[in-house]
Amino acid sequence: MRFDIITIFPHLLDSYLAESLLKRAQNNNLLSINTHDIREYTNDPHKKVDSTPYGGGPGMVYQVEPVVNTLEAIPRSPKNLVILTSPRGKPFTQKMSQQLAKYDQLIFVCPRYEGIDERIKKYIDKEVSIGPYVLNGGEIAAMVMIEAISRHIPGVLGKASSLEEESFSKEGILEYPQYTRPEVFRKSRVPKVLLSGNHKNIREWRDKKSRKTTPSGQK
Repeated sequence: MRFDIITIFPHLLDSYLAESLLKRAQNNNLLSINTHDIREYTNDPHKKVDSTPYGGGPGMVYQVEPVVNTLEAIPRSPKNLVILTSPRGKPFTQKMSQQLAKYDQLIFVCPRYEGIDERIKKYIDKEVSIGPYVLNGGEIAAMVMIEAISRHIPGVLGKASSLEEESFSKEGILEYPQYTRPEVFRKSRVPKVLLSGNHKNIREWRDKKSRKTTPSGQK
């Protein structure tokens, strides 16, 4: 799968992309993540990509021309989708990450400042928000989505069972609490049921804990 990130700060993502499962997945040719600097596609001699808003108001707004130029310069796979990271977008969920993982290519447009010229939305397929708050830019939101989506690509995770057991993958509930060695730490013990070897009781305990942990609005 191919991810493309349109931004004015491509190096903001370098350290993150050089580590973690995403780096290994790229090395194994399971996915590719490409950044595109909007400043390289502006006709302004000073490499400006923003301007003051018509009608007045604070801040600066991304101009339509350099963003569209960048979009048009990106090679497209047959099944692609252009996503605008936006607090006004549809909330990003585990279910959405599963749906987006079915595409061959996802292109993320990451706004900065006061947003984008509204005419850019003519070239956008979907607006997505990672939460009801405002960030300095859309790059972090894009990385959140890329990581969640990548987990559904076969081979990215070590074991398929890891994906099946994790939070929200089953019935929209959170994952059960996990424990490992030592069995006792400062008088705090691992629940006896997990040491019993009774798989039926363990499954029932985990299911009960998952449902108790999940907020009522997510069940």
